[in-house]
Amino acid sequence: MEYVYAALLIHKAGHKVDEHNLKKVLEAAGTKVDDARVKATVAALDGVNIDEAITKAAAMPAASAPAQTAGPAKKEEKKDEKKSEESAAAGLGALFG
Repeated sequence: MEYVYAALLIHKAGHKVDEHNLKKVLEAAGTKVDDARVKATVAALDGVNIDEAITKAAAMPAASAPAQTAGPAKKEEKKDEKKSEESAAAGLGALFG
């Protein structure tokens, strides 16, 4: 995650996100630098409009709000399943009376 944060910091400072700059920022932060991860991060960001990606990511919490409201519905569904199981068990008990 620190590689992404470093890339965002470089971008915010107005510099090019390249291997040299990424290594410099990571070293300045006291992070042990893995050259393969540096190359992978730079390659993954190649051609990505970082400002646009940030804007889209900022819009994500609003889109995830329905997922949060789905939580109580799942609890209610579990209660319904439990009641259904209990009534089914009661029905079986009547058979063996």
